[in-house]
Amino acid sequence: MRFYKSLAAVPVTLLCLAATVAADSSFTNSENVAIYWGQNSDGAASGTAGSQQRLSYYCSNTQFNIIPLAFLNIISNPEINFANAGDNCTAFSGSTLLQCPQLEEDIQTCQSKYGKIIMLSIGGATYTEGGFSSTEAASTAAKNVWAMFGPEQPHSSVNRPFGKAVIDGFDFDFESSTSNMAPFASALRSQMDASTAAGGKRFYLSAAPQCPYPDVADNDMLAGAVSFDFVMVQFYNNYCGLPSFIAGSSTQSLFNFESWDKWAKTVSKNPDVRVLLGIPGSSTAAGSGYTTGSPLASVVAFAKQFSSFGGIMMWDMSQVYANTGFLDQISQALGSSASPPTTATATIASASSVTSGALTTQSLSSAPYLNSSETQTSFTLSTSSPTTNISAVSTLPTLPTSLSRTFGSAQRTTLSTITKSASRSQSGSAGAQPCSASFATTYTVTEYVTVTAANQHAANYSLSKPSATNVAKTPVQQWGQCGGIGYTGSTQCLAPFKCVHRSVWWAQCQ
Repeated sequence: MRFYKSLAAVPVTLLCLAATVAADSSFTNSENVAIYWGQNSDGAASGTAGSQQRLSYYCSNTQFNIIPLAFLNIISNPEINFANAGDNCTAFSGSTLLQCPQLEEDIQTCQSKYGKIIMLSIGGATYTEGGFSSTEAASTAAKNVWAMFGPEQPHSSVNRPFGKAVIDGFDFDFESSTSNMAPFASALRSQMDASTAAGGKRFYLSAAPQCPYPDVADNDMLAGAVSFDFVMVQFYNNYCGLPSFIAGSSTQSLFNFESWDKWAKTVSKNPDVRVLLGIPGSSTAAGSGYTTGSPLASVVAFAKQFSSFGGIMMWDMSQVYANTGFLDQISQALGSSASPPTTATATIASASSVTSGALTTQSLSSAPYLNSSETQTSFTLSTSSPTTNISAVSTLPTLPTSLSRTFGSAQRTTLSTITKSASRSQSGSAGAQPCSASFATTYTVTEYVTVTAANQHAANYSLSKPSATNVAKTPVQQWGQCGGIGYTGSTQCLAPFKCVHRSVWWAQCQ
């Protein structure tokens, strides 16, 4: 997730959206849609101050049912930050904690009138406290947070940012290692369960781990210590994200929804926990991982095969609403019962090294080869002028000298091995727009496939790679990737931003 500073609000146009997502209190529903609200990330990315509207503006939309409010970004001495929505709040006397009467009104409206599940997300990319010094400190903090955002407690003098409004639960979005977070989460869970048992409403607990399993930041909570109702796994900004999905393959070497399904069934304290597929709401919502159209539908269809699948999470509301038609695609993908396509794709190298959509998919559906299995996955190549489709020139990885892949025939009676070899030649430029100024080296990859004497297929591909000098001198924009395992791009951030480590797989400029 990301974190953005406060910006002023201006009107935007309401999207007309149709399909309905019904709130399911048991979370047995596999069509839940959660969208984070509060950080105005589209406004930060586009410079449009008012991209994010007040919370109630969105709640009549029936295409999603869960709204995590982002974020409670400081826990011990609590602070909340909702970007431009904070302009409608005032600080409690003698405190930096905000009092937000507009949110108090909107939360109650969204819950009672529209049936939305409103949660408070704790943490965010800029959370720096690192957890708690002891289990006692964690428990004390949990009681304080519960008093602030749970049901009003008699004789309590704690400041309540949302007044009489009571949220429906808490979400944890920690993106770096923490201490004693499991005791904190367990204490909150106990408070929520006790309130429900005493006749109150049901409360929910969720987490938003990154897709590498186990998640570095949340593993102490996710390793069976805390009962979660659902997790919203971030399948973006990482090697295991949506761009690494191989359409048509029954097994995935990098895209690891199956790993999280196994976690849900064998590790989770709650055996009925649901796993939501976390995706960016637009191309500017994350550094990598935005997927749309039929590739997105294929990913969703694949994930729906797992019994723990609980729906889709998106970051964030402002991005989704600025991306006209995307929410309709989500609804269609969740509502579709179609099986994943059985088309193989030709891919090479490392998935974390290129932006989603930078290259087009080369489909082998017309050739008699199905059920591809490949140990390394990355950008896909196009047979028609591929260099014109390359946009993320600063992040293309070095090609391997060889790569083998095995296919089954359409009749599944024979097997064949594909070996890819790379030869290097120098040229003054690629001669293809929009990247001609950046290219110095051209690799040519030739693929040979022979299944039977009667069925032969050969294809030639060309791929341009920027010179190392150009890569090193290209500063990374704010929120872009600047480090991590498998990353080969620039590690220099555009001033005044710095490269901040988030996980072994991801560092970003902020």
